[in-house]
Amino acid sequence: MTKSNSIFVFFIFLSFLNLSLTRAASNSVYETFLQCLTNHTTNKTDNISSIVYTQTNPSYTSVLRAYIRNARFNVSSAPKPLIIITPLQESHVQATIICSKQVGYQLKIRSGGHDYEGISYISDTQFFILDMFNFRSISVDIDQESAWVGAGATLGEVYYRIWEKSKVHGFPAGTCPTVGVGGHFSGAGYGNMLRKYGLSVDNVVDAKIVDAQGRILDRKAMGEDLFWAIRGGGGASFGVILSYMIKLVTVPQTVTVFRIEKLIEAGGTDMAYKFQTVAPTTDNSLFMRMLLQPVTRNKTKTVRVTVRSLYLGDSISLVSLLAKEYPELGLNKENCLEMSWIDSVLWWGNFDNGTNPDVLLDRDLDSSSFGKRKSDYVQKPISISSLNLLWAKMIELGKPGLVFNAYGGRMNEIASTETPFPHRAGNLFKIQYSVNWDEPGAESDMNFISQIRSLYSFMTPFVSNNPRSAYLNYRDLDIGANQNGKDSFNQGKVYGEMYFKGNFDRLVKVKTMVDPNNFFRTEQSIPTLPSKI
Repeated sequence: MTKSNSIFVFFIFLSFLNLSLTRAASNSVYETFLQCLTNHTTNKTDNISSIVYTQTNPSYTSVLRAYIRNARFNVSSAPKPLIIITPLQESHVQATIICSKQVGYQLKIRSGGHDYEGISYISDTQFFILDMFNFRSISVDIDQESAWVGAGATLGEVYYRIWEKSKVHGFPAGTCPTVGVGGHFSGAGYGNMLRKYGLSVDNVVDAKIVDAQGRILDRKAMGEDLFWAIRGGGGASFGVILSYMIKLVTVPQTVTVFRIEKLIEAGGTDMAYKFQTVAPTTDNSLFMRMLLQPVTRNKTKTVRVTVRSLYLGDSISLVSLLAKEYPELGLNKENCLEMSWIDSVLWWGNFDNGTNPDVLLDRDLDSSSFGKRKSDYVQKPISISSLNLLWAKMIELGKPGLVFNAYGGRMNEIASTETPFPHRAGNLFKIQYSVNWDEPGAESDMNFISQIRSLYSFMTPFVSNNPRSAYLNYRDLDIGANQNGKDSFNQGKVYGEMYFKGNFDRLVKVKTMVDPNNFFRTEQSIPTLPSKI
């Protein structure tokens, strides 16, 4: 055998040895973890191994992929959890926390998987996933106008179960039906009724959480500071949310929706400019969202302006209202669709008219596209001349779009310190920067992410500053990431003040109180206070 062949064989042997050692270590961790789970589970008759998936389990890949909603992280190079735990009962969650600490592994918590940066299911360090998708129980009490909702339920399931019991009740939350309750509510949650009823967390009245010690706490047991923190400060920084108790809101039997589109050369610029002053100040029962998207028409690149709406009332009063306040829209009765509230949920979810509400129970598993999101807040209208510059920039870039979500109404009436979510009075609207693509690969990722970053940079003069604000549920690691080391507090403060402004300090105090060893940590979690030692 030649020397080069000997070296090659030696490296093959080393690779095989490393793989064997890694598998042996994984098996050892698994056996230790499984024994610990069994010891700490209430119902000893459970086959505890059936809720634990290692990388050698035939179902591991399908369980992992089922709730990956961003294809950027559904690739072989993305970090994978050593173990996935899919609890069926509360004691499984308690045991998972205790046993993850015992074996010394980071624990990521996933509900619906819509986290834009995937931080609920990827990590640079070895980790486990606690996937809450089985915690989907929804108990609606119409007499009390309330419901207990499991953290693993989807928004579509919540809306459907409310509709089953009442045609005149709803809940103010997001428009995407497959979003998980756990992340959505704990990050504040908003939807197309926020001007009438505020955010999701403004309508949360109780919760159950498992803390770092493995204790199950309701609002009374956890205290008002922790209850405050998990209504907008991100639940995964403080524990594992089991369920939320929500207060239902009333909706009329008939609501109205519309969608108006105009190109910038055909009145779109005037429509976009006027949106900024009308949408945040109009009747509280009216929510309008504006979408700006570069398009090509007749081989010419331009920008399309779209306004979508939900009005808690009939079309006649809506047309009359906007004829006075927003003539640039050109709304007439023919543009409007009157329907029930549950049908408006389907319409906003981009389902065809007449779709059966049963579709809201479909979790649309294992489906995702490549994407990146960013966010901003706007406090002064953007001038027409600046909008024209924006059009030119969007046409130049070619792909990223903007979504303007109007504030005002109830949002102006709730104090910025009432919940960790601080972006209340003074904000006209929130911007979501959005880009999706279908082409896999690092080159495509770099191209489209570069485009959205360029658009975000362009918008700097027109948005909030000191700090430039961002929305927690539009996760964006560009604005800062935490290594959770010695400099954790300073790293956390960078993104923390953008998400929470002055509420960041209170969140840090709560975190230090309930999880002083920072067991519940992610790349953008709330840090603990720095040690004085």
